[in-house]
Amino acid sequence: MTMRRHDKEIVSREEIDAVIREADVCRLGLAMDNTPYIVPISFGYDGEAIFIHTASKGKKIDIFAANPRVCFELETHVQIQTDDGDACKWTFDFESVVGYGVIGELVSETDKAGGLNHIMRHYSGREWAFAPDDLATTRVWRIEIESMTGKRSAEKAEIR
Repeated sequence: MTMRRHDKEIVSREEIDAVIREADVCRLGLAMDNTPYIVPISFGYDGEAIFIHTASKGKKIDIFAANPRVCFELETHVQIQTDDGDACKWTFDFESVVGYGVIGELVSETDKAGGLNHIMRHYSGREWAFAPDDLATTRVWRIEIESMTGKRSAEKAEIR
């Protein structure tokens, strides 16, 4: 995937990873029967994959079964930049990552607990123990990242 505005591209993998680690929400793009579907989700990240969880049934799971290819987007440091004299000069400063991958379910208790801990570490900064009953009723998924790009738009303010 190439970016039109090379001057805004984040090329450093370390900086891309930092954007992912600082983001609060991942937006997951799915498609089935030529119909797109986007959903905001909580997530975890280990440097190679994104981890999510779902209930036992639902629209996302139906789409995963039909088409495991996904797109994801995360952003951080979003700020509106205004201009009192020209509405066309309003813009956003931000850092974002867009990527593509394939989603697959983690099924063993060990793998599910590991995936859930990636998610929980992202938000809480620590490891958790999960009861077998909770693991039995929660589905955990791993998105194997195939490609991703980063973008930084900082028209008027320094983001980092």
